[in-house]
Amino acid sequence: MTAERRVPLLKLESQHNEIRDYVLPEVLRVIDSQRFILGEEVERFEREIAVYCGTEYALGCASGSDALLLALLALEISPGDEVLTTPYTFFATAGAIVRAGAIPVFVDADDKTFNMNSELLREVMRCHPKARGVIPVHLFGGCADMERICSVAAENGLAVIEDAAQAIGADYMSRRAGGIGQIGCFSFYPSKNLGCYGDGGLVTTNDRALAHRLASLRVHGCTDKYFHQWIGINSRLDALQAAVLRVKLGYLDRWTEARRRNAGVYRELLAGTPVFTPVQAPYQTRHIYNQFVIRCPQRDKLQAYLKASGIGTEVYYPTPLHLQPCFGYLGYRSGDFPCTEQLAAEALALPIHESLTKADLEYVSERIRRFYQ
Repeated sequence: MTAERRVPLLKLESQHNEIRDYVLPEVLRVIDSQRFILGEEVERFEREIAVYCGTEYALGCASGSDALLLALLALEISPGDEVLTTPYTFFATAGAIVRAGAIPVFVDADDKTFNMNSELLREVMRCHPKARGVIPVHLFGGCADMERICSVAAENGLAVIEDAAQAIGADYMSRRAGGIGQIGCFSFYPSKNLGCYGDGGLVTTNDRALAHRLASLRVHGCTDKYFHQWIGINSRLDALQAAVLRVKLGYLDRWTEARRRNAGVYRELLAGTPVFTPVQAPYQTRHIYNQFVIRCPQRDKLQAYLKASGIGTEVYYPTPLHLQPCFGYLGYRSGDFPCTEQLAAEALALPIHESLTKADLEYVSERIRRFYQ
């Protein structure tokens, strides 16, 4: 089959072309300053992104993975502590828990929102009364059920760390992701809605003491030159990335609204097909669609058919965390988290980026319809 057109999953070059004349002078300005690590440029970005996220404090770091680890360290999650999270997420969520010396405890996903099933959290918590924290993931750009999750956490003395790596600008009941739990964690990986030109991350909080601790932990726990209050890590956002992100931040809402419109078009065009389009729960008052993930019968065959049609797709995530070989010591088995395993077998991400045309969306949808005829 010869593809009639090409619809890539991502098209970062189009985004870059739109901002090229604005971002390159900013990058050159930082190069000319010869101040590359943290400093004034990063501080400016931190102030601007804190306002955007509706938090008192925002601190840049080297990656979203490091953001999660810094959050765990700041909350004094210690070796042997248990931290609850979902097995249907990117590896870094559980990886950071283990890097902190703690033990991941999984809670199955919800089959409609793909996020942690908050109704199961209390039940899992009863079996793990010594858990110290919970990391809900705002997967694919839609917030988890934070009111219920925070309620269970408060009842049991658990800290709440939001994994908002895919959810910059998402709202939960008009509250921004990253400002609901004790600490929010973001990624600026290039494919994110707000992506830098390399790796980058961020932690947000409304707690002054936590902000102070996080700022120290990202520079080896240093509170004054050559004086280390804590053992931290080396995880700093560099000024070049901050300059890029400051430019992109001015475009973010327009790009996000384009993704939201594209999601609405998909829902209309795919209505009546065998595929299940993502549900936007009432509390997800602003879903930012970092990914538009459908659930579909014969997922792998559909993906191959779409590839032959010139359409880029991706499977997130084919092997859930509880079945990853490196977590075999946790003792989980196939069948322990049926919803997660079903999602791993059926989920497929379609192109959703802001550069898509109506004709692109119609072509993708038409090919999906044709596959199921």
